[in-house]
Amino acid sequence: MQKVQMSTSIPTRIIGPIHFQAMHGLKYQMQDLDIEVPLATFETTLFHSIARGAKLTRLVKTLQTVILSDLMTRSLLFEAPSAHKAHLFASSISASVVLFQEEVVSKQSRYAKLVRIDSKVVGSLVYLRMSYETGLASGHNMTTLASDAIASYIQKQYPEVVFLSVSGNYCVDKKVSAVNGIFGRGKSVVAEITIPRDILYQTLKTTPEKIVELNIKKNLIGSIAAGSLLSANAHYANMLLAFYLATGQDAANIVEGSQGITTCEIKNDNLVFSVSLPSIIVGTIGHGKDTADSKKHLEILQATGPDGSEKLAHIAAAVVLCGELSLLAALTNQGELSQSHAKIERHKV
Repeated sequence: MQKVQMSTSIPTRIIGPIHFQAMHGLKYQMQDLDIEVPLATFETTLFHSIARGAKLTRLVKTLQTVILSDLMTRSLLFEAPSAHKAHLFASSISASVVLFQEEVVSKQSRYAKLVRIDSKVVGSLVYLRMSYETGLASGHNMTTLASDAIASYIQKQYPEVVFLSVSGNYCVDKKVSAVNGIFGRGKSVVAEITIPRDILYQTLKTTPEKIVELNIKKNLIGSIAAGSLLSANAHYANMLLAFYLATGQDAANIVEGSQGITTCEIKNDNLVFSVSLPSIIVGTIGHGKDTADSKKHLEILQATGPDGSEKLAHIAAAVVLCGELSLLAALTNQGELSQSHAKIERHKV
């Protein structure tokens, strides 16, 4: 039976613009930006919610985003003859970053650059977490190919050590983990906004005190009570999925992407609200970015230049902030969330 390529339609809207007072990248800084954002989701209330947050960014003009790191990971798995030899092997490999970059990675890719190797020994098993810079690509395939080549090189140098897998689950790809929450995977980003009390009330019908109290009791304590792992937020995954689908990203990466922490406090009668996302995985080239829709949306986002991949991460964090703040505000007003969903999503037959 011949397989026919098909496509699935997802409701897509452009919200915003979101106003950025500043984007602080690893190698650049941009100020005073207004960016419209395409989002794709079946949860139609999300368009309205994020739009409320975006309106707030235009009113206060204090939104800033900062990228803390940008490294894609892949983990190799080896087995040594003993725990002692595993320890010696791990120590030797972790100290060979420059060697592997010059002798292996540079010959595999023009864009991948091995930056660090973290190791973990479990009995005689050795997990090597390879971290790479990957340019404009998210880097899934690039890092896999480079890591596979490193594994072949290692096998020749250490014949008594057995290579088991190019992915040993210490990456960690598309799974919830402590290591990603601590070290990050992809781009680690923080978005922060300062909102005067009167504008917060006029726009979201709530107060700084209500937002802070709910964040503590719902996001922080509630997440601890639920056993959440290095994560304390209301619904990061909602915004990330809508953004990833609209821009041709690997949407399964919302699993590690949704691990993040929402924080807020009152300073000088203003609400200071932030979202910290250690694992934003986005790129502007590679699989999924060559479709007509993705190309058009990347152009709308003004993310087709040399800093486009980083810019996508800034925007993703801002979208998360807008949706997170809007939902928390709605939850401070009894009935607002359920009534909004009923009004927008339910239709009379």
